[in-house]
Amino acid sequence: MAVIRNPKIADYFSLVKINHTIFSLPFALIGFFLAVKTGHHDLSIRVLVLVLLCVLFARNAAMGFNRYADREFDKKNPRTALREIPSDIISPKSALWFVIINAILFIITSYLLNFLCFLLSPVALLVVLGYSLTKRFTYLSHLFLGMGLALAPIGAYLAITARFDMLPLIYSFIVIFWVAGFDILYALQDIEFDRKEKLNSLPARLGRVNALLLSSSFHLFALILVAAGGIIGNFHLLYWIGAALFAGLLCYEHIIVKPTDISRVNLAFATMNGMASVIFACFVIADLFLQ
Repeated sequence: MAVIRNPKIADYFSLVKINHTIFSLPFALIGFFLAVKTGHHDLSIRVLVLVLLCVLFARNAAMGFNRYADREFDKKNPRTALREIPSDIISPKSALWFVIINAILFIITSYLLNFLCFLLSPVALLVVLGYSLTKRFTYLSHLFLGMGLALAPIGAYLAITARFDMLPLIYSFIVIFWVAGFDILYALQDIEFDRKEKLNSLPARLGRVNALLLSSSFHLFALILVAAGGIIGNFHLLYWIGAALFAGLLCYEHIIVKPTDISRVNLAFATMNGMASVIFACFVIADLFLQ
């Protein structure tokens, strides 16, 4: 039996892929600054910090639970066998405590924002933690992942306004279909493993060609919603430049990932989508304050 050493902070950051926060954080900032600008609220650094902490704690809990729940599958999969739990860098018990601590911190931070955020925090945790189990019973797990990340823009908006509005909901739906689209690309790597272990994923169900077509369709729908957000929000030139760059990067990732060649799927999944979210958020926020 392997001896597990005392894990370092860097090990936990690696466990949850802390750099992948880049997917949800820019859209949280869109929701935050949208509330400040359109709701005519003062810019509060305190609230901004609490929003960023909520994103961090919720994502840490979600990814930590994902690694905990999938630890036996990760051990069997050559692609994931070197992750922190299967390779005995972090014990399952330590990972579970990490999840619990981050979930509690998320609830406390939500309480410090406003009472509505506090009331909704258990629901948010149910969504982001529940995703990790969906692959066992539904092929729609990719959309559940999108729903988890989609809480970022509407949650940040609620932190300021304590009310629901159409525009931030549009950005949440953008996130759902954008994330589901690129998660399908990522799942192309595990088609044979998922079929062998009877795990549900759309690529395992549909095959590479049809999965790529569906991923493209999800991204096309996300771009339609980007356009709808621009029109409904009465945005100006900077927004549309950001939207065009966002669309260009999504198109490029579908060019470099082919049914016969998925060797660049990690470039498409991490690099292209990370760049797309940051660039789009920068232009949206700039348009809000410079129009």
